[in-house]
Formats: sequence, C-alpha cells, structure tokens
Amino acid sequence: MDRLASLRIFAKVVETASFTAAAEKLGLSRAQVSKAVIDLERDLGARLLERTTRRVKVNEVGAAYYERAVRILAELDEADAAVRRLQDAPRGILRVSAPLSFAILHLKPVVTAFLAANPEVSLSLTLGDRFVDLIDEGFDLAIRIAQPESSSLIARKIAPARRVLCAAPKYLAQHGRPRTPADLARHRFLPYATGPAARHEDWRLNGPDGEHVIRVTGPLASNNGDMLHCAASDGLGIALLPTFIVGPDLQTGVLEVVLPDYTPAELGIYAVYPPNRQLAAKVRAFIDLLAAHFGPRPHWDLVE
Repeated sequence: MDRLASLRIFAKVVETASFTAAAEKLGLSRAQVSKAVIDLERDLGARLLERTTRRVKVNEVGAAYYERAVRILAELDEADAAVRRLQDAPRGILRVSAPLSFAILHLKPVVTAFLAANPEVSLSLTLGDRFVDLIDEGFDLAIRIAQPESSSLIARKIAPARRVLCAAPKYLAQHGRPRTPADLARHRFLPYATGPAARHEDWRLNGPDGEHVIRVTGPLASNNGDMLHCAASDGLGIALLPTFIVGPDLQTGVLEVVLPDYTPAELGIYAVYPPNRQLAAKVRAFIDLLAAHFGPRPHWDLVE
C-alpha cells in the first residue's frame, strides 16, 4: 500500500479512535486498516498509536505526525480538485465567522462584491471575537486575527495586522511623550482585557535594545478595540491597537504613534477553514476575494 493511502488510513483511525470504525468509513477490512498502520509505524521506526483490547489512542509522536499528515492530505486534495473547481459555480449558504471590529470597518465592500458576483450564494455572517469551533458549530470558514498557530485547520493569510502604541495629542501634551519603554512607567494605559476580573495586559515591545515586557493597567479595560480607540481619541491614555482600526486617525493626526521604534509582534489576518476533502467553490471564491481586496499592503497602512 502506498504512503498516501496509509496516511489516509492512519488519519481516519486517529479521528475515529477505532480500527473498526475507520475500516467501515473507508470501505476496507479491519485487517487492511491494521496492516496499513503497522507498516507505517515500521517504515517510520516509531509507534504512533497505543492499543488496548478496548480502545485505540494516539500518542504524542502520533499526534504530531497526524497534524502534519492532515495538512499534506488537504493540500493533495486541493490539487486534485483544482480542475473540477474551475467548473463549479459557487452556490448555497456560506457561513462565515469574523471579528466584530474588523468586519464592521472593512468587510462591507467584500460582502457586496461577493454577493453581486455570486448570485446563487447567500451569506450568513456571524460577528464576534470568540474563536468558534468551525466543525462543531457548522461554519465554512472564519476570519481570525492572530499569530500563526499549530492546528489541523488550514489558514491562508489575507493581510498583515500591524499594531502600534498610540495616544491623542492632548494626552501627550498633558503627560509628556515617552522616549523609551522605561518612560511608560508614569503613563496611563488602556489595556485589552477579557472577562470582568481582567484589568491588565502584558505588552511585549521589540526595539533596538531588545524586548521589553510592560505590565499595563489603566482607567479603562475592554475586550473591544473600538471602545479602546474611542478612549484613546478622548485622551484617556495610551492604547495598543491594530492599524486597521486606528489607521485613519493616525493619518489625520487625531492619534499619534508612541515609541515608533518599539513595536509588538505583527499579527496576521487569516481565512481559516477545515481541511475538507474538496474545498467548496463558495468558500474558495470568498477567500480569493478577501486576499485580492486586502493583500500584503492593505489600504489602512498605505499612509501614516
């Protein structure tokens, strides 16, 4: 049996936690499934599954191998489906999860263009900053703003998400402009915090003299970037916010960048979707439009 077939069998065993269930789903005998996994372990020189008389459980090595295997299989399935996908017309309901602030500020033109170009698709757009479980909750894809993470999901970067320290000119005039991270000790902050008990945030800033970790608290903590944006614009303190929220205010001078030589790690805006055997045309069309609309130099970063 070839390696790709063995990978599919191994992945199905991990997903079902059963040789018998995997065999039923794949239309194979239990003996064929068992032999494929044994041969795979022999070729790798490593045990991937722990077997008892009652259950099959993936071990640490097997879990790491499975994570990479599903990515390989997903890429292969995408290549196999490329020609068929060219002839498929997007249709049906497209269920998308997206962050609240980003969606309200930037998704309208994408949604309008997508629906105009795909009249057989209806869009269900759920807004919120919670990371939904795409499979369990029935979403086709999610837009996420984060650093790349190890996951069995497939992620395509559609734009960078640069963040800056910023404050209103009137705040800086009253409290002074910090020149180094040490100067932040005498300033007021507007931390992003989740939950009623959360009142602080750690800012990690990288500069010419290395990394600085700043524990920040302030008069207002919120789990919504728009609220922190409003508070910073009103002169309540220094905020760490993405330029897709504050870009226009930086361009007009309503807000100013603080400590421009000290920056946090850049995040990315990703379209995330499960490793389906064949990516639906409606999902591919929406992701392609997102990437074309935003890209590596999104409009909110063109001028500062």
